[in-house]
Amino acid sequence: MPSNAEISRVFAEMAAVMEITGANVFKINAYRNAARLIADHASSLAELVPDKKALMAIEGIGDGIASKIIEFTLTGKVKDHAALVATIPAGLIEITNISGVGPKTAKLLWEKAGVTNLESLKAKIASGELENIPRMGAKTVENIKKSIEFLSQSSERTNIGDAMPLAENLIELLMQTRGAGVKRIEYAGSLRRGCETIGDIDLLAIASKPEKLMDAFATMPMVTQVLVRGGNKCSVRIARGIQVDLRTIDEDRFGASLLYFTGSKAHNIALREKAQKMKLTLNEYGLFPDDGEPAPQNRGIKPIVATTEQEIYKALKVPYFRPEMREDRGEFAFKTQAEVPNLIELKDIKAELHAHTKASDGLMTIEELAEEAKSRGFHTIAVTDHSRSSVQANGLSPERLREHTMAVRDAAKKVKGISILTGSEVDILIDGRLDYDDDLLKELDIVIASPHASLKQTPEEATKRLLKAIANPYVHIIGHPTGRMVGRREGLSPDMNKIIAAAVKHNVALEVNSNHNRLDLRDAHVRAAVDAGCLIAINTDAHTHDDFDELRYGVLTARRGWLTAEQCINAWPRVKLHKWLKSKR
Repeated sequence: MPSNAEISRVFAEMAAVMEITGANVFKINAYRNAARLIADHASSLAELVPDKKALMAIEGIGDGIASKIIEFTLTGKVKDHAALVATIPAGLIEITNISGVGPKTAKLLWEKAGVTNLESLKAKIASGELENIPRMGAKTVENIKKSIEFLSQSSERTNIGDAMPLAENLIELLMQTRGAGVKRIEYAGSLRRGCETIGDIDLLAIASKPEKLMDAFATMPMVTQVLVRGGNKCSVRIARGIQVDLRTIDEDRFGASLLYFTGSKAHNIALREKAQKMKLTLNEYGLFPDDGEPAPQNRGIKPIVATTEQEIYKALKVPYFRPEMREDRGEFAFKTQAEVPNLIELKDIKAELHAHTKASDGLMTIEELAEEAKSRGFHTIAVTDHSRSSVQANGLSPERLREHTMAVRDAAKKVKGISILTGSEVDILIDGRLDYDDDLLKELDIVIASPHASLKQTPEEATKRLLKAIANPYVHIIGHPTGRMVGRREGLSPDMNKIIAAAVKHNVALEVNSNHNRLDLRDAHVRAAVDAGCLIAINTDAHTHDDFDELRYGVLTARRGWLTAEQCINAWPRVKLHKWLKSKR
């Protein structure tokens, strides 16, 4: 049975081939949107096969897409996909992943230079043949060459936990540029939308002396290569291999540029379509009257609005959407600002319910953990050290857990101003049983049940395993439900709709683990849980003092799933939270 990722890849490849061959743009976008929708869907679409009506009940999947999903699931291939792929060399899709080589350039390289794959592209670059092709030139070829070298060194996207501190550091340094008159700098792109991985970093700045800001940017010690240098734009690579683009923007059109460069592409396309229906045109320079000619900003036409994002949304008669919602995944169904969810914020979090001490694999004592949580303004901290099966994490035997529980309760008497709960992060064993007997679990204030081992189970096995844990009457939270590690480990692939439904039935919360290497639940799962009315916990899984700083990544992930504070147990007042915890005892 194919995974959603495998099905998604079929449609993504069809879109890529059609773009290379110059097919209808609407059909290209249909396949590209289908690929994104399928990849993000919370449960296995293959399990709905051959029920076409069930597939078409999913928003965004029409008859044609549903038929191809069924065909691929039952036969392992799609005839239309095979026919399309056969129209171009097999390796041509691969080179479109290279920065600077989009579908149009790939087509040009193929038709004019006989480039059919990465190896032939490298050979043509080495021979100097590409420089004679129209619209290429030595500079373009050199940039492609450097992109290939970069791709071989760093083919993976950058984790948000690395990209966001880097962007903030760059902004702090650039704001101090002397003589540049820097007034404002913001990061945009997928980073501003809170995506778990980042392709590159986009910075937008307002400065009275752009050339001085560009000089400072291009000569920073961390810069290893200057890719593009102009009066208002500079692109560099830094020591970590990440590309950073800096643009200076006129203050009166900053909002339009911020909106454009934040994306997503799908959201921006939807906005432009709304503008067209109103006989307007929207671009990175503003919202203009549409006179049928391109680039109104170059013809002396003044924008209707451009200074802020909010005024552009208002002019288009749609609500203002926070960056995390801008994915064209249903946000435009909201017609008024009052309908738009009031997304959870970092300041809403008032409790940490998943943390470790020196008793297992943490680096803090119970008192140190409590004081750290107290300093963050939390009213509750739960001590949830590992259970016995997590041998690598110094998991506690039943006897050690009982001793540890007594120590936690003693600490609760000493540390004033915060509630300290006794708990455990209990392993969900391969068959769904928990690592401790129920008699021991019911002695604890809070139980987090998490999968740590056997993470290559089939979706069916994983689903049964988690459902059994959720049904345990003493479980409060399912911790990092899939066990995935971003970019490194796929983890379990359970039927998340079944998991969510069971969690609602048993009054169990599903966790968004804020550690930037986990972010599990992922955003698409949070969205499905929110829609179902499932409770969500946002925890840091703290092992050190600094781990509390990871909370923002969990909040961003939850915001991408449209979570509100009302549905997050960590945002509840002390009395409400403790009443809920005790309801399972």
